[in-house]
Amino acid sequence: MKLHELSPAEGSKKAVKRIGRGAGSGQGKTAGKGHKGQKARSGYSRRPGFEGGQMPLQRRVPKRGFNNIFATEYAIVNVSDLEKRFEAGATVDAESLIACGLLKKTLDGVKVLGKGEITKSLTVKVDAISESAKAKIEAAGGTVEVQ
Repeated sequence: MKLHELSPAEGSKKAVKRIGRGAGSGQGKTAGKGHKGQKARSGYSRRPGFEGGQMPLQRRVPKRGFNNIFATEYAIVNVSDLEKRFEAGATVDAESLIACGLLKKTLDGVKVLGKGEITKSLTVKVDAISESAKAKIEAAGGTVEVQ
């Protein structure tokens, strides 16, 4: 079989509706757009969520809460992740975390949380760390530097 011999399965392709091609076609005159009105005009398009002048749903429903656009959003790493990915004596910082695949981006900084256990001695240089994570890293013989 060659490319020029390929054809779609029988009945899978439907002929396009040819509108505005005369009265005998069944789709002549107004070409399926009815009589007058905004939607009958050329170039008509409406924005997403438009409900014909009725108050749109996204404006009808009550808004709740508050989103602080100045909040600090940390990239989170757990102590158990450091145990799996780093050798003893390694330095853990934002660049090394991205290089080993634990983080895609650092957001506003990197924070280490205390989930899991750690046995390796690591030097951790991050923007924030929880008390439990700091205690576990120092108990394993590592050091913590908050930048």
